Amino acid sequence: MTDSLTPLAAGSLAGKTALVTGSSRGIGADTVRYFAQAGANVVINFRNKAPRAEKLAAQLRELGVQVLVVGADLTDEASVQAMFSEVEQTFGSLDILVLNASGGMEGGMAADYALQLNRDAQVRVLETALPLLGSGARVVFVTSHQAHFIHTTPTMPEYEPVALSKRAGEDALRERIPALSKRGVEFVVVSGDMIEGTITATLLERANPGAIALRREDAGKLYNVSEFAAEVALAAVEPVPADNTRLVGETSSFVAE
Repeated sequence: MTDSLTPLAAGSLAGKTALVTGSSRGIGADTVRYFAQAGANVVINFRNKAPRAEKLAAQLRELGVQVLVVGADLTDEASVQAMFSEVEQTFGSLDILVLNASGGMEGGMAADYALQLNRDAQVRVLETALPLLGSGARVVFVTSHQAHFIHTTPTMPEYEPVALSKRAGEDALRERIPALSKRGVEFVVVSGDMIEGTITATLLERANPGAIALRREDAGKLYNVSEFAAEVALAAVEPVPADNTRLVGETSSFVAE
């Protein structure tokens, strides 16, 4: 397992710019921190937690890198366009784009919110970012085993709508691999098991008490937020696997397609 504190060599991303969606907390925050530790200028994206994003930005600026904080609702086209306009004005281009933000278990949202965020918004963010992604750039899509393997391995009912929407997002992004390759842009999916300490795990546990402990028992171990974020950060720099998929953690209880 990776050293989750410093997965990337110091200075290895100097001169590069990385944007991580949903990076004011959790996996996204740790991923963007690892990029900054490696010398990258970074873009912290958040939806509605500006103070938390600004606090993280202040910490990362102490590392000597440039940090841009941009609030954006990824389900809103104009909001996404404004975010990348700001990125272009500040940095001119983008070397790493991590599609980390997801959701769908929140209460009070439209019936199709999971699809809007986990499929439509992911594609929109990628397509809006494309003019900034030059040859050698890398796009990373973050998902879960429960979503990646949903067509062959059932998941708990409470998570199924989210899993299906995230798999739909993954499929829609994979369709763009040939076009990305023509531009010299690489694409990789990072799929992990349930991650201890995430919002999704907390909501699942609330809906289905004991679910996390049961999964931990089956898997032998579940990654925590910083450990999984280290794998996401590495996926942005290590060679892309032949099937464009980096599987993190135990997969023997999932059936491949």
